Amino acid sequence: MPYIRSLGKGGNCFLCEAAVAEGDQQRERLVLWRSDQSVVLINRYPYANGHLLIAPRAHKCDLEELSEAEQLDLSVQTVAAVALLKRAVSAQGFNIGINLGIVAGAGLPGHVHQHVVPRWGGDTNFMTVVGETRIVPEALSQLYAELIRVAKEIRASTEE
Repeated sequence: MPYIRSLGKGGNCFLCEAAVAEGDQQRERLVLWRSDQSVVLINRYPYANGHLLIAPRAHKCDLEELSEAEQLDLSVQTVAAVALLKRAVSAQGFNIGINLGIVAGAGLPGHVHQHVVPRWGGDTNFMTVVGETRIVPEALSQLYAELIRVAKEIRASTEE
């Protein structure tokens, strides 16, 4: 709720903070990895377990502002995120998308970012519609530890 209440009040951009986080701050900000152009992190307010965000490291609000290198890297990191989630949480499908502007559902309209939401057969139920509640079966700290572990395995296997 503090984050939601702060929207539009000129607070710090959590994606920019994640892009420069070091040491323990990376874990606190749920940063999985960074490339030269992008940052990949777990969404603190997920639609589903494993919901990731991928954003350019530079604070830009529209796709048209992204350089070709940033556009390409957003795609490259999305492919890496999908591979990670397939292996770490056995995702059977994905919703991948960008909400541009508040009217399109952008929770942070000032910094463009892509959502990668893993899906499983039968993962929707009445709770969201009737109870206005999302069910996320794993604590963010547990998910973070597992995704970091699997990401290291993937990196190690590609370096061999």
